[in-house]
Amino acid sequence: MYVVIMGGGRVGLNLASSLVAGGHDVTLIENDSKLCNNAASELDALVICGSGTDIRTLEEANVGDADVFVAATGFDEANLLSCILVKEYNIKKIIARVSNPDHEDAFRKVGIDDVISPELTAASYLEKLIIRPKIADLIIIGKGNAELLEIKVENKNVLGRRIKDVSPTDDFIIAALYKKGEITIPKKEDVLNKGDRISILVKSKAVKKTAKLFTA
Repeated sequence: MYVVIMGGGRVGLNLASSLVAGGHDVTLIENDSKLCNNAASELDALVICGSGTDIRTLEEANVGDADVFVAATGFDEANLLSCILVKEYNIKKIIARVSNPDHEDAFRKVGIDDVISPELTAASYLEKLIIRPKIADLIIIGKGNAELLEIKVENKNVLGRRIKDVSPTDDFIIAALYKKGEITIPKKEDVLNKGDRISILVKSKAVKKTAKLFTA
């Protein structure tokens, strides 16, 4: 996969590093010379010192051949303009970082559906770690509509019950079962015992209720 990323700051650089490590082709565009030099020294990828809001720079990055374009600077206006420009190249997926949540509607109005806020996601993650201490791990899925939780089974109301007696429901499904350090795909007849760990795919609105079902 070929990915063009605009923005060589923390978000863009970390994303580029992960993609390169995964074997993908990456071009990074950054207009700050210091960040540009830093990225060039760290990445096994093409780094272009220029503006992602400039057509000539985008053409130099062969944006027309990209499978994905990511506008990852910390400046919403620049990200929005670059997304509008690259839409002309019919790229399969365009992803925009937004720092100010109030600007999200502007991105969606021009047809950019994949709008993310790393700052808000990080804050939300920390909040959930604080208010849900019994949840061992948490991954936010998709656009925040679902979460994958790892929970230790402690509630006496579910101990000794079979998987099929509690899952699936309209709100969640038990996706994995850990017993004695081994992970298995749960079968209907598997029994929940005290101390078992389970992974649950759950709708975000039902996380608190679902966690309570297994941990209270």
